[in-house]
Amino acid sequence: MFDSKKEAFKELVAGLQTHICTAIEEIDGKATFKIEDWTREGFGYGSTRVISEGNIFEKGGVNISAVEGALPKSLQEKLETEESDFFATGISLVLHPQNPFIPTVHANYRYFELYDKETGAIKDQWFGGGADLTPYYLFEEDAKHFHRVHKTVCDATHPEFYPRFKEACDNYFFNHHRDETRGVGGLFYDHLRANNELSANDLFDFAKAAGQAFTEAYLPIVERRKELSWTEEQRYWQEIRRGRYVEFNLIHDRGTLFGLKTKGRIESILMSLPPRVRWDYNFQPEPNSAEAKLLEHLKPIDWLNLNS
Repeated sequence: MFDSKKEAFKELVAGLQTHICTAIEEIDGKATFKIEDWTREGFGYGSTRVISEGNIFEKGGVNISAVEGALPKSLQEKLETEESDFFATGISLVLHPQNPFIPTVHANYRYFELYDKETGAIKDQWFGGGADLTPYYLFEEDAKHFHRVHKTVCDATHPEFYPRFKEACDNYFFNHHRDETRGVGGLFYDHLRANNELSANDLFDFAKAAGQAFTEAYLPIVERRKELSWTEEQRYWQEIRRGRYVEFNLIHDRGTLFGLKTKGRIESILMSLPPRVRWDYNFQPEPNSAEAKLLEHLKPIDWLNLNS
């Protein structure tokens, strides 16, 4: 017997969206989120909130959605299931600061139910999500802070969660064609199901705690870096690295691919892309530079125990 979290998770993501957007507007001090609520008959609804041209944030979005219907054939094959109906809800956010010393950040928390086509009974349910940090210039204390907050959240539910989800993040947010991680990682989990040790309630509470911890994990980093001055050369490097971010989202990201395959709202799906980006041919940073230092650290690292 499955313990449905459909209504509870819809309520959770709506609350998280309000909490996070309020905190982002407060720290930016200029821009506010443009809100665009949408519905699609027979499919679902969502709320897209986009911020741009602020004091800090050049572009960002905090989106929620709740959709349901017949599971597309492509996803039936991927999930190795027969013809089914599904429900999915979640929150997804990406923030692209203008200052190259402030990292880009991404987070999402989602919930999925699968139903028997004939009876409508739940035949599977799982949770997914996580958060990851993508700096353009490396400050080790920022990476450690981000990981420390998420480890605390994980440890409150299960001691194996942080090492397990940290490794999954390093493996998932990896540009295989570049042989480098997208950033300094964080947490990633998918298809997390209840078992004899952890109930659906436990996993819901974990998702709630992780979502609420986002502002604690990210905003202190913004506060530390927002007053640092930067040059056009550093801005140029930021745009080069943003190109790698775009490559990952369009080639590897499951959320993007899921949205496209389920005929999701294109503007909301591609909200994650930065406004200014470069692809220069074979661009290489100067040896021993701050830019080169970043590249040296784009690999799985035990940030909490790193001694430079």
